[in-house]
Formats: sequence, C-alpha cells, structure tokens
Amino acid sequence: MRLHQLSVTAFGPFVDPAEVDFDALSDAGLFLLSGPTGAGKSSVLDAVCFALYGAVPGDRQHAGRLRSDQAAPDLAPSVTLELSVAGRRLRVTRSPVWDRPKRRGTGTTREQARVSVSEREADGWVPLTGRLDEAGDLLGGLLGMSLDQFCQVALLPQGHFQAFLRADSAARHQLLSRLFRTGRFERVEGWLRDHRLALRRASEQHAHLVADLVSRLSEAASTAVPDGVGELAVSAADGSLVTWARSVGADADARRTSTDEALTEAEQTALRARAAWESARALAAARGRVVEAAEVAQAMKAQASVQADDELRISLARRALAVRPLVRLADERRKALDDVLTDCATTRSEVGRAGLDPDDLAAELERTGEDLATVAALRPFEEHLSSSRKRKEEVEVKVGALDDEEQVALAESEAVAALVAQAEQGAAGTLVTPEAMAAAQQTVEEAERVVAAHLALARLAPQHDAVGVEHDLAVLRVLDARGHELDVRERRIAGMAGELAGALAVGDDCPVCGSLDHPRPAQVLTGHPDVAAERAASRAVVDAQALEHAVAERLRELDAAVTRARADVGDAGDAESDRMRDVARASYDALREGSERHAEHVVQLDAARARAVRLRHDSEVRGARRRELTTALCDLTAEVERLATAVDEARGGHVGLDAAVVELEARRDLLRRAHADASRRDAAVAALEDAELALARAASDAGFADVADARSAELPADELADLELRVRERLSALETARGVLDEPGAGELLAMADPDVPAREEDGRLAEQAVEQLRAAAEHAVRTHRRVHRLDAELSAALTTWAPVRDELALATAVSSFADGKAPDNRLQMRLSAYVLAHRLSQVVAAANARLAQMSDRRYTLEHVAQRGAGERRGGLSLVVRDDWSGESRDPATLSGGESFVVSLALALGLADVVAHEAGGADLQTLFVDEGFGALDAETLDDVLDILDTLRENGRAVGVVSHVAEMRDRIPTQLVVDKARSGSTVRVVG
Repeated sequence: MRLHQLSVTAFGPFVDPAEVDFDALSDAGLFLLSGPTGAGKSSVLDAVCFALYGAVPGDRQHAGRLRSDQAAPDLAPSVTLELSVAGRRLRVTRSPVWDRPKRRGTGTTREQARVSVSEREADGWVPLTGRLDEAGDLLGGLLGMSLDQFCQVALLPQGHFQAFLRADSAARHQLLSRLFRTGRFERVEGWLRDHRLALRRASEQHAHLVADLVSRLSEAASTAVPDGVGELAVSAADGSLVTWARSVGADADARRTSTDEALTEAEQTALRARAAWESARALAAARGRVVEAAEVAQAMKAQASVQADDELRISLARRALAVRPLVRLADERRKALDDVLTDCATTRSEVGRAGLDPDDLAAELERTGEDLATVAALRPFEEHLSSSRKRKEEVEVKVGALDDEEQVALAESEAVAALVAQAEQGAAGTLVTPEAMAAAQQTVEEAERVVAAHLALARLAPQHDAVGVEHDLAVLRVLDARGHELDVRERRIAGMAGELAGALAVGDDCPVCGSLDHPRPAQVLTGHPDVAAERAASRAVVDAQALEHAVAERLRELDAAVTRARADVGDAGDAESDRMRDVARASYDALREGSERHAEHVVQLDAARARAVRLRHDSEVRGARRRELTTALCDLTAEVERLATAVDEARGGHVGLDAAVVELEARRDLLRRAHADASRRDAAVAALEDAELALARAASDAGFADVADARSAELPADELADLELRVRERLSALETARGVLDEPGAGELLAMADPDVPAREEDGRLAEQAVEQLRAAAEHAVRTHRRVHRLDAELSAALTTWAPVRDELALATAVSSFADGKAPDNRLQMRLSAYVLAHRLSQVVAAANARLAQMSDRRYTLEHVAQRGAGERRGGLSLVVRDDWSGESRDPATLSGGESFVVSLALALGLADVVAHEAGGADLQTLFVDEGFGALDAETLDDVLDILDTLRENGRAVGVVSHVAEMRDRIPTQLVVDKARSGSTVRVVG
C-alpha cells in the first residue's frame, strides 16, 4: 500500500482545505512530520485512518469530535485520500457525522456520514461504491488488516509500545489476541469448559436415571432396597446394584412358576364342566331343530293351493316376456304412422290452396322447374340495369354535394381570415415571461411552507407533551423493574444455601466444601426465588428499558420535528402567513391564467393558419373531382338507356323477375315436401303391417289365444321377482324340514324331554370364575416378572451407558483444566490461547532483536520467558531484557527513558513485521513512526535513524513524527504542520 495524495477540509485542527503530497515526500524515502505540540501532527495520521476505515485510532474516536470547531458553520468536513493497493489506484472521500445549520429558521440538523470510492482507469476515475458497508468491505479486503492491525503496522505508536513493554501478561494477552485474532483458541477453551459442564450434567442425569430405576424396581417387586445399595456411585462401581437386581429377578421367577401350576389345575376342572354344559346345550339344540322342522312341514301342507296358483302366474308371465318386445314395436310404429298422416294432411291442404293438383305431384313438380329455369335466365340483364341506375344516381348526388361544399368552403375561408387576425392580436397582448412565472411560483412555495409549518407545529405540540409524559412513566417503570430485579437477586443470594442443597445428588461432592457426606442440607424457604424468577425479573428490566428507549427515540424525533417546524415558521403569525399565501397564490394564478391564455391564442393562431391552407387545398381537389364526375355521369346515362330497352324486351308478361323467381322456388319446395310426406306415409303403413303380423305369430307360438291374452299375462319386473322369491322360499323351507325329519333319530328326539341346560351352565360358570381369579394372579405374576426383568435390563443398560460418561467426564475435566491453565501438570499455569500468543510473541521478539542489536550497539536483547512474573496469576507472556554487558536479565521497567524508547521501537518494528505477515503479507510502502526520539543521545539517535533508513528498501517511504529540533536538522525532507488561531496548515520543506 502506498499513499499518494491527502486532502482534508474542516477536519480536526485543519479549518481551510489542506493537501499533503505523499508522492513528493516518498521520493526522499525518509521524511519528518514535525510541528509544535497541538498543531495537528497526529491529525494527519487520523485523516489517513479515517479515509481507510471510517474511524480514528484510540480514544479520539469515542470523543466524536472529528469536525473542526473553527470551521464555518455550513462547511462540510471531508477527507480525500488517493492510494495504491493491490495494483489498483483508488480515491476515497469520506465525511463524518456533523451538525449543520438549518436552511430555514434556527437550530441545526444532523448530516450522516458519507463515503465515495473511485478507481482510476484509462478514461478517468470510475465510481465503485457510495455505501458505507460496501466501502468497508472493499478497502478491508484489499488492505487485509483491521484498524488495530493497521495502526500497529503502519503507524507504530511508540507511547503504546512502551506501555506494552512494561505491561503484565494479562495486558499483553489482550493486545496480542486483538492483533493476531486468536479468538478461535479462546473459543476452544470455552468449548472445553462447556463440554465438561455438559458431561457433568449428563452424568448427573444418568445418576438420577439409575436412582429412578432402582426405586421402580423396588416398587415393582415389592421389595425394599437393602442397606449398602443406596450410594449409587459406589454401587455402580462395585456391582452391588447388579447383584440385588438379579436376586429380585429370581424371586419374580419363583412367584410366576407357582401361580402357573395352580392355574393349570383350575383350567382342567373348568374344561370338564364346560364339556358337560356343551353336551346338554347340543342335545337341546338338536331337539329344538327337529320340533321346528315338524312345525314347518305342517304349515307348508296348509298352503299347497296358494303355492299352485303362484306357480301358474309365474309360468304365464315368463311366456309373456317373449312377446313383450314385439308389442312395444307395434305400439311405436302405430304412433309413427299417426304422426306421418298428420304431416301428409297438412301438406296436401297447402298444395290445394296453391291451385295445384295434390294427386299428380310429379307432373306439377316438373312444370314448376321448367318455369323457374326460364325466368332465371332473364335475371342478369335486370340486375345490370338496376346497378347502372344506382351508380348514375350516386354520381349525380356527389356532383351536387361538391357544389354545396364549395359554397360552404368559400364562407369558411372568410371566417378563418377573421380568426387569424383576432388570434394574432390576442397572442401579442397576453405574453408572460418565464422569469416572472418562476419568481411568482417561488413566492407561493415559500408562503405554503410557512403555513404547513404552522399546521405541523399545532399538530406536533400535543404529541410532544403526551410522549414526554409517556417517557417519564417509562423511566419510572425501568426504575421499578430494576428495584424488583435487585430485590429478587438479594433474596436468591440470601437463600442460595437451600438452592445448592436442593441440587445435591447422591454420591456427588458438595459444590461448596467438596464433601461427599451431606448430614444437614439447608432447606429452601417458602417463596424463595429461583433462577427462572431472577431471569424473569431481568427480562422485565430489559423489556422496560427497550420500551423506554423506543419512547425516548420517539420523543427525540418529535423534538427535532418541532424544532424544524419552529425554524420554518420564523416570526410570521398564522393570520399573516395565510394572508401572504393567499396574495402569492392570487398573483401566481393571474400570471398563470395570462400564460394559459397566451398559449391558447398561439394554438388558435396556428390552427387558423393551418385551416386556411387546408381550405385552399380542398377547393383545388374538389374542382378536379367535379370534372371527373361530370364525365362519368355522361357515360352512365347512355348505358342506362341501352340496358332499359333490352330488359323491357326480355321481361315479357312478368312484373318483376326477382318476385317471379321467389314465387316459383316456394312452389317447388312445397311440392317436394308433399312428395316426401307421401313416401313416408307409404313406408309407415308397410312397417306397421309387418310389426302386427310378427306380433300375432309370436303370441300364437307362446301359447296364447290372441294378442290380448298375451298383454293380460304380463307382470311388472319387480312384482314377478317378489312372486318368484315367495315360491322359492316355500319350496326351500318344505325341503329343509323334510330333510331334518328324515334324519336318523329324529323320532326319538321328538319323544324325549328337554335337558336341564341352566344347571350345567351354572356349574361351568363357577369353574370359570375360579380360573379367572387364578389367571388374574398369574397375569399379575407375569407382569411383575416382565417388569422386573425389563427394569433389570434397563438398569444394566443405564449402568453400562453411565460408565463411559463417567470416564469421559474425568478425561474432559483433566483436558479442560489443562487448557485453562489450572491443572497441576500445567507447570506454567498457561492457557491454550496464551500458549499460541506466546509463540507469536517469540516471533515478535526474534524480529525485534534483529533491529535492537544495532540500535543498542549489541548490548540489549529481548527475551520471552514462560514463567510467571511478579504478581501475575498466569505466565506465558512475560518479557525481560538481557544486558549482554553484565550478563544479567532484568525487568523492562528498570530501563531508562532512552533505553525504553529504543527497545520499544525495536519491539514495534518487530510486531509490525509479524502482524503484516499474519494479515497476508500486505506490502506497506508508506509507514509512520510516532513520537519519542527526544529521549535519545546523539549516538543512539544515529543508530535508530540507520535502522529507519533500512526500512526504505524497495521504495518504501518512512515518516518520522517528532517535534525535536535535532530531528529537523538530521532529516531534510519535512512535512511541517503550523498552528494558528485561525486553524492549522501544512507545508512541505526540503
């Protein structure tokens, strides 16, 4: 990255525009940024950081005062930086948040931050983005480092590194973790802690599950848990729980065997009683079946005559089914003949009324056709004559119309000439200039804006008061919620002993004292708040704060709106503003109406002139058209006279040829219909005779005397089906009854008495009751057996599942403690993230020593030690300075001011190299070294400048920030910042 141009306006101490040409400074390689204290040397570096990241280093960003206090109130602050990065030439322009005066009225309004990023290409600067987020992503991606890393790599703030040199391990850990982004290792530490806690909770859940299974197994087997099995952790380890569970299972097996034997004996007794009952019931059923068959046979014998009549009706109806289609056919053809006879009578009547012979239709049809052909041959001549007469009339009408149009056109031409003169006079008298219209419109807008501000102020004032009251109430609710939260927290802390005692598990150690014995656990007091109550109180505070924040935002919005409205209102009152608006509107309306009338006159003038041109053209066209129509009219008159003579000779005795053709065609159609109806009548008579003959033959073949007998024998389909069903049911019942009575032993069954079935049934019921009682006992024993063995298996599985969790918990506890630096075998008490940072710190120390050896004349060497320093809880990031002249190592705090500067400068350069490599090897072609050179002697200053001179390799530009006079003598190229009451300025020297 190389800086080219920097331009600042109203930024920091720079009131007027100030420009820095870094290209001119970079030609010297090493340049000095000098100036008196407070002139704005650091503000130049702040402007570079603000252009790249939209923020400035350190605490100056939190002050929120980037705009110059001496700048004109309406002058916008801005920073423009041109740089080259990743082979691209970019220009970044940023403006911070600032308050500008309102354009109307008093007060200020907030202008938000803005950014613009452009890239220089062959045809000039091309905009890339104007969004803050997109600009941050673009520049951050190209630079490859954050603001903190950029400040450490490119700015080298010496005061910070002297503090870093003397800091303890915790402070170094905080800075290095921010620079080297070791958050992933801290997340690993957190994951290990969370994993250990999750495993502990899982182990406790397994313990609760085992305790629950032991209790359920004891309840299922109705057996108390013996002494020595209560401590779950010990029992799980020595196997006593498994032994007790197996003994409970053996007892359940014995109870199940005894109940099964008693149930088997009772079931045998019940089987014998059931067999006697089934035998008696079967005998009673057989006798009842024979008795029922005898009764059915007697009833069928009494209905023999009815059965014979029904069978005869069924036989006749079935023979009538064969004749039914022919009956339907004869009826349909008789109806068709009646319809045809009706049509024949109608057409014969019409033929007679037409004066034709209905009995000789063929001759009449032939004569009508001949007459129609004769008349049709004469029709073309008559049509041609009619068409010629019509065209002649049309031409005569057109000639007359042209004459009328010419008279009207002459009158209209005179009127149009008068309109042209009138429109020219009106357009000249109504001309309004655009400047006058614009000035009147601006006056109206100003007056309406004042009136709108009055209305807005009247509307916003009540809202502002109401929201102010609502904000006061919201603040009170926040205070009440905070008080309630503190009260709940204090009550929970006061009763924490009972809460901890309630969380104790059997076999687990006490979280307070570590003991495995809990002789007298504390009790939770009535109404003691738990974690849920504390969280609910915290949520109530958060909700109240959110509501208060929303109301406060609304109140600020209303404050801003009221301020804007008052600024727009100014000193004008409601009535005065309304009057000014009405006057402005009236003036503007008058000008607008004059302008509209002028436009109307111009439009009328253009239309009148165009109309006059069209009238002259139309008159010329009408003259040519009238000459054409006169010639055509002479030709049509001669043709009409010739065709009229020919048609009169060809018409003969007919009045009109078209009427004669229509009359002859109607007569021909009537004769054709009459002839067709006569043919249909003959066909219908023949079809009816055939159908009646076939019906008579079918009735005779079916055994009927005539067709009337066949029709009377028909039955509806549903009635016939019901009759057949009744006949079949009687025959089936009689046949079944005879079969039963013919069976062997039927006579003996009719003669014997009914067996005593209820007595046998009672004996079977008593036996079944005994079986059911024993079966219930057996099922209870089976359920107990199953439940005991199932719980035994679940207990064994739970113990098996718990074992690896206990082992994993032990492993996780050891690894987490080691990674957190709390394990006994972690001799340095060093966290994992600190170990990674220690490796980075060793790289920084190695890079720093490469320059410190030359700057200290090979006297001092930085050493990274892993042991804890004095007063430190953990080690890993301690630094000492080895004095090779004495051979002793000492704390950096013992160095003098000049020695501290030299060592911290070397440390800063080393850290810059490592951070640049960590950020992706960003090629920094411009960097700055901040204040601190005043504490060096001349010889040491020479060594330091030699080191800085080596940084200029590969075209790099190094800027040294200092106000020391000796530095101005040693570095000829300088960027001088001068301060004055009117603001600071910059200039290049050398």
